[in-house]
Order: sequence, then C-alpha cells, then structure tokens
Amino acid sequence: MAGPNLEVFKFGMYIMFPIGIMYYFGTNLDGKFSVPDFWPKPEQTHRIPFEREEIKAELERLKARNAEMKRVRDRREREEAMREGRDL
Repeated sequence: MAGPNLEVFKFGMYIMFPIGIMYYFGTNLDGKFSVPDFWPKPEQTHRIPFEREEIKAELERLKARNAEMKRVRDRREREEAMREGRDL
C-alpha cells in the first residue's frame, strides 16, 4: 500500500528511538539529574564508636532513650484506657 519507503522509515524509527532515549538519559547524568546537597555531609552523619568508652556512652544513651520512649508509650496507653473507660 504505502511502499517500501514507509517500511524503511518505520524500521529506522524502531531502531533510532530507543537509541536516542538511551543517549539522552545516558549522557551528562550529573548535570541533568543531580540534586544539590542531597547526601548529608560527613559532619552531619552518625559516627560509629570504636573506643570502649564511646561504646559504653552510646549504649547508655540508647538505653535512656528507650526507657523514655517506654514511659511515654505507657503513659499514652494509660490515658487511652482511661478515655475508653469513661466513654463506656
């Protein structure tokens, strides 16, 4: 119907379209898709303790934080139980 020129054009599009997309997205990735200050600076990240005293201090800090979270959670559960008791 349309002839061999259309078939050659379609074949060229089938081949060149994916190549063009890969070329566009595969070149200069840092310039096109980078987000400034995405990763935290080394000063802003957690530092792994290696010394015995640092490890003990970190464990104490974590234990204190967990205890505080448990107190808050228990208090919240008691308040919810009291509210449910009054509503009934």
